[in-house]
Amino acid sequence: MTTPTTANDRAAVSSRPDESNGWVAYDFAVLRVLEHPHLGAAVPVGVVVHARTVGFLRLAVLTDAGELARRMPDVDAALLARYLRACTAICAGDADAGPVAMAPPSERFHWITAPRSDVIQCGPVHEGLSESPERALDELYAQYVRR
Repeated sequence: MTTPTTANDRAAVSSRPDESNGWVAYDFAVLRVLEHPHLGAAVPVGVVVHARTVGFLRLAVLTDAGELARRMPDVDAALLARYLRACTAICAGDADAGPVAMAPPSERFHWITAPRSDVIQCGPVHEGLSESPERALDELYAQYVRR
């Protein structure tokens, strides 16, 4: 990147959304369930957001068995809800969630978003900027899961 030479150039650079202006970079992925993995059709059930620079890692996920059953009638909704609660506990670093939960936040994020052939999978990881990772999580959850 070149150094700005005029006052207008410096103003444009300083007004860009970046962490020096209160913005936080984050990565996110949509957690989804493949009711029939061989068909590849996925139902979004959660969103995980990781903002490394502020130590933020959280998963907002649908755990209501009734709602899960309504969205995916062929799935054992109670069992799925239990697995999704376990994913939330891992992201939160809950000691009762096992050794993966004791890893640093970045490792937990990479574990939860790693490609796998299970029924519960993550979509691709995307980047974003927000003044608040909590608000970004709420907005992404509303956009991808609540719809």
